[in-house]
Amino acid sequence: MSRSPEISPSKPIGKILVVDDEPVICRSCVRVLAPEGYALTTTESGREGIEKGSSGEFDVVIVDLKMPDVDGMQVLQRIKEKQPDVEVIVITGYSAVSSVVKAMKVGATDYLPKPFTPDELSVVVNKAMDKRRLVEENRGLKEKLDKKFGFENIVGQSKAMQEVYTLVRKVAPTNTTVLIYGESGTGKELLARAVHFNSLRKHKQFLPADCSALAPTLLESELFGHVKGSFTGATTTKPGLFELADGGTLFLDEIGNISPETQGKLLRVLEQGEFKPVGGTELKKADVRLVAATNRNLEEMSGEGTFREDLFYRINVFPITLPPLRERKEDIPTLAWHFLRQKCEETGKKIRGFAPEAMNLLVNASWPGNVRELKNTVERLVITAEGQMIQPDDLPERMRNVTACPGHIPVPRTNEELKEVKRRLRDAAVDDLERAFVLDAIERNDWNITKAAQETGIQRPNFHALMRKHGIHRPSS
Repeated sequence: MSRSPEISPSKPIGKILVVDDEPVICRSCVRVLAPEGYALTTTESGREGIEKGSSGEFDVVIVDLKMPDVDGMQVLQRIKEKQPDVEVIVITGYSAVSSVVKAMKVGATDYLPKPFTPDELSVVVNKAMDKRRLVEENRGLKEKLDKKFGFENIVGQSKAMQEVYTLVRKVAPTNTTVLIYGESGTGKELLARAVHFNSLRKHKQFLPADCSALAPTLLESELFGHVKGSFTGATTTKPGLFELADGGTLFLDEIGNISPETQGKLLRVLEQGEFKPVGGTELKKADVRLVAATNRNLEEMSGEGTFREDLFYRINVFPITLPPLRERKEDIPTLAWHFLRQKCEETGKKIRGFAPEAMNLLVNASWPGNVRELKNTVERLVITAEGQMIQPDDLPERMRNVTACPGHIPVPRTNEELKEVKRRLRDAAVDDLERAFVLDAIERNDWNITKAAQETGIQRPNFHALMRKHGIHRPSS
C-alpha cells in the first residue's frame, strides 16, 4: 500500500522514502522526521519501494530488511543499482550481525535495530543526509572545475575546432610535450589547461609562465628558482616553476621570446629532467610535462638561428594549431552567446540576446584580437546596453560601418566545400534562432521552466536539453 507524502514542506531539507510493511513504523518515521523539515513518502510494498527508490527523487531511503512481498536486501540492491548515490538505511529486527554486514557490503549507509528510539532515528537520518550533501557538494565542485578548465570552456563547433578537440583528446592522457600555435587572443592557455585537466596529472599543479613578460634573467629565476644572494634583490631562496610543478604541467606561453641561454637550460630540463637554480651548485630533478605556445614560426626562427634547432625539435613533438577567429566565423554566434551569458551572470543584468542585425555585424567584423577581442567587446556591450536586446547601435562604430556580405566568408573551392559552408551557415542561423526562442519562452514565464515548456509545446526534458545545448542558466540575482 502506497501513501502520498504525509508532510511536504515548501522547501524540504531532504526527501525521504520509507519502505516498511508495518504501518506503525511508517507513521513513526513521519512523526519524528517531518517536524525536522524532511518531506516523507511511505510505502508498505517492497516492489513499490524499488520503483520509487529507483526514480532518483529521494535523498535517503529507509527500508526494512524483512518484508513479505520482496526481501529488503533485494530492495536495497535494486535501488543501489539504479541510484548508487542515494543513501539507504536498513531496519532490522534481528540480532544477527551477518544480515547487517551483508547490507553494508551491498551499499547500505547505516542501520537501525528494532525497536529504535526517535533520537536514534533522527541521528542516523541526519548523518546520512550530511553524507548526501557532501557528495553533492563535491560533485558540484568537480563539475565547476571540469567546466572551467575542460572542453566546455573552449567554445566552438566549427570543423577546425572539432579537429583541435580530437587532437587534445588523443594527446592529453599521455606525457607528450605539446606545442600550441596560434595568434594572440585565440585561447592558447585555455587549450593548455584543457590538456592538463584531461590528463593523468590533473590533480597536480598547472603553472603558467609568460615568457614575453619578463627580462631573461628574471625569467630564468622564475623557471628554475634562485638561491639567496645570487643577485641583487635575492634576499631569500626561492623555488622555480619547474620545482613547483613537479608531477604536474608547466605552460610556457610565447616560448619563442626566451633568450638563447635560457633555451639551453630549458633543453637540459626536457632531456634529462634536471636543472640548477640561479646561483646554485646542486642539480634538482622534476617530473614536469611541458605545454608550450607561440604566435611565431619557430621553424623559421631555428633556420635563422634565433631559436635553437635542437630545442625546436624537442618541443615540436605534438603541434596543435588554433585557427584565428576570422577562419571560423561560424563559431562567432556561439561564442558571443557564451560571453553574454557569463557577463549577465556576473553583473545580474538581464539581456535576452542579440538583434539579428547586431549579430550579423559581429559575424562580419575582422576580429584581429580574435576570441579575446570578441569577449571584451561582448562584456562592454552587456555593461553599456540599455535594452533587453543588443542592437546594432550598441556596437562600436567601426563595426557598424562594416557591410555584411558573403565576401567575408572564405570562398569554397569545391562543391563539397560549398555544401559544408552552406550547412555550417544554416546551423549557425538555426542555433541563433533556437537560443532566442528558448530564452524568450523562459523570460515570458519568469524562469518557470515547466510553464515555458508547456507554453511552447515541448516536453520538459527536451526543453531542458535545449537549455543545456545553448548554455542557458538562470542569471545570478
